[in-house]
Amino acid sequence: ARRSLASPVVSGVLCPCGSPHGSAVESGGGGSGGGSAGSSGRSLCEASEQDRRLRTLFQKLDVNRDGALCIHDLAVGLGRLGLHRTELDLRKIVKAGDKDLDGQLDFEEFVHYLQDHEKKLRLVFKSLDKKNDGRIDAQEIVQSLRDLGVKISEQQAEKILKSMDKNGTMTIDWNEWRDYHLLHPVENIPEIILYWKHSTIFDVGENLTVPDEFTVEERQTGMWWRHLVAGGGAGAVSRTCTAPLDRLKVLMQVHASRSNNMCIIGGFTQMIREGGPRSLWRGNGINVLKIAPESAIKFMAYEQIKRFIGTDQEMLRIHERLLAGSLAGAIAQSSIYPMEVLKTRMALRKTGQYSGMLDCAKNILAKEGMAAFYKGYIPNMLGIIPYAGIDLAVYETLKNTWLQRYAVNSADPGVFVLLACGTISSTCGQLASYPLALVRTRMQAQASVEGAPEVTMRGLFKHILKTEGAFGLYRGLAPNFMKVIPAVSISYVVYENLKMTLGVDSR
Repeated sequence: ARRSLASPVVSGVLCPCGSPHGSAVESGGGGSGGGSAGSSGRSLCEASEQDRRLRTLFQKLDVNRDGALCIHDLAVGLGRLGLHRTELDLRKIVKAGDKDLDGQLDFEEFVHYLQDHEKKLRLVFKSLDKKNDGRIDAQEIVQSLRDLGVKISEQQAEKILKSMDKNGTMTIDWNEWRDYHLLHPVENIPEIILYWKHSTIFDVGENLTVPDEFTVEERQTGMWWRHLVAGGGAGAVSRTCTAPLDRLKVLMQVHASRSNNMCIIGGFTQMIREGGPRSLWRGNGINVLKIAPESAIKFMAYEQIKRFIGTDQEMLRIHERLLAGSLAGAIAQSSIYPMEVLKTRMALRKTGQYSGMLDCAKNILAKEGMAAFYKGYIPNMLGIIPYAGIDLAVYETLKNTWLQRYAVNSADPGVFVLLACGTISSTCGQLASYPLALVRTRMQAQASVEGAPEVTMRGLFKHILKTEGAFGLYRGLAPNFMKVIPAVSISYVVYENLKMTLGVDSR
């Protein structure tokens, strides 16, 4: 059988036995005999032999013999090995492996890139190999892409196969898969994106997270709006179920102090005594209503910013997602910020103070003017970056840790791991931005106190630190954290059910 031109050097470069470590491919279908053969083969992979093979490949690619691979080296070297890549592909390879940012890959960077990339390729190969026979055929490609929401015909799948199939069998084994992809940049492997999309279904009451990524296919078929509707519905149910804790948090942020030390049970008792059980949900109506406009504005702004950055056709890298997501969040928050102020005022109102949301808005406008609807705007904007940044960074760290340590047969972590990662990351994001959120809430509430002096963000920070200490910046944190786990769990369950109702295929 004819092999790839690259296979004498590329095949087995990380493992002389020519199979992925611990892969079902070794056994050709999972038999025990193949497994023992794979084990004995792996025992031959001594460090010196592996190093020799890696150095041989590196030297073949290092055309100008300067001990580092630049884009020109890769273009010429890979061309000699029969692997032709575009300049854009080569730039991506260098960028992915270039740790010291000198524009080229030294030997250590090259080795690290190959090892990390091969592990991802192995995960995808196993996930595509539905029959577990060590080969991928056209039907498996069709099914896998359908799971990702991309529908293609079997003829189109055969074209994909032909581009990788070197021996004319119309199936791809591990060696062919690795030869084709090992020195080809795959920044966001679809299987990993499918399972690990940091979805906004984790609604914890604060909509400051980076928006979802949607594939071109999802945008073209209209699946994106169904995801947004399902996410919005899940957020509405989640916020309604946890509204009493959210109102208690607002009350503690505004009224709690050293002289008025509110506890959770005491706070609930006070609310029920003042306005009955229904008062626990004050402010929830406007909190639910703002989901739709905020999500829609954020999504549209995010897509426009992506085009402005110049990456309309591909998934953004982490720092680009953070930049685009933060800007989109700032635009969305600016657009609906008066609703944020209304939510705080409605949550703090006394029984009979307002007849409803419109009456509250009219009163604020008449007594305090239009500027009152933007009280606390600056700390709110400043809170977006630490919240979204830490949330995304923690999620990515947890994801990569799981993939490195526990991903053996699939990139699918399971529902529990996803929920845990989402909960931990959003909790860390909230913790980082909580002092700014508290100052924002106090500034929103301050204008409602007749005769109260005008406060600035800096002045309020100083006042809280002077009178209450650093602990004062975290008033209401307990009920805020208490609602995270139920909010995430409820969001997930409702989201999955709404997706089925709207006809969105679950993975």
